[in-house]
Amino acid sequence: MKTKQYSTKTWNEHTLHPKTLTAKTVDWIFLVDLLNFSFWSDLDVSDKKTPHPDRYAIHYQGQSYTGYWSLCAAIHRALDQGIPITDPAFYAKASDQQMIDIFKSDTKESAPMMEERIRVMREAGNVLCEKFNGSFVHCIAQAQQSAAKLLDIIVENFSSFRDIHEFHGKKVYLLKRAQILIADVWACFDGQTYGEFHDIDCITMFADYRVPQALYQLGLLEYSDELLKKLHNRDYFPSGCEQEVEIRGNSIWAVELVRRKMLDMDPSLHVNAILIDFYVWDMAKDIQDQMTVPTHRTRSCFY
Repeated sequence: MKTKQYSTKTWNEHTLHPKTLTAKTVDWIFLVDLLNFSFWSDLDVSDKKTPHPDRYAIHYQGQSYTGYWSLCAAIHRALDQGIPITDPAFYAKASDQQMIDIFKSDTKESAPMMEERIRVMREAGNVLCEKFNGSFVHCIAQAQQSAAKLLDIIVENFSSFRDIHEFHGKKVYLLKRAQILIADVWACFDGQTYGEFHDIDCITMFADYRVPQALYQLGLLEYSDELLKKLHNRDYFPSGCEQEVEIRGNSIWAVELVRRKMLDMDPSLHVNAILIDFYVWDMAKDIQDQMTVPTHRTRSCFY
């Protein structure tokens, strides 16, 4: 992370992330993180870097994008066509066919969970229009520069962000998308204006399927023989099942331990769980061909 000079500015270096810093940018980030779930493909039977040629993809400005980046590309493509896709008033009322056309694949495979994506867009668009004057910037204003307060506002008002599960009789709050929404606003605005939060370090890493895979590869997680067998067999893990919650929960704690160790080694470091997660996620993409265990397979709107 020192060598690559990882910081909030790294977020803005990605080609498809916004380069302007306005209220409209906030609503772009909100829509992306509203839909930032379940982009893995049933066609990819391995975790090799080269995706299956028929996998859901968006061709944009001469390049083909899959996964999270296909979502960003689809939104940019729609905006280029004059479709106000990032306006909550638009996606609250848009027809199913309009939504389907916006996220239409340039390959044979359609966007996964499209019905669920339409549902969460309609719900969130209506909530923003009815309670927050049609923009996520008003949620941020209510939070008064507190990441913890903004997290509560998101979870209380938008059901698809309630990534909460029961584990051995206790409620477990993983909140992947709600937290990455706050982190992306913080990173995009470099901790200023809309991205200024005095308690940003309370945000944990974002428990998905790619980062746990990388943490295992780094030796920061250990898996039982039983779990390894299921992963290599490409078994399906229902959202909220015991092993799925364990993988995600232990990933959060592993990154917290890494953060503490890094600060022990160098107290002058400006590092938190967000930046470590960003680094590990990017690294996971870079070393995809070297992974010795597949990602777990869960279809969910939570990640």
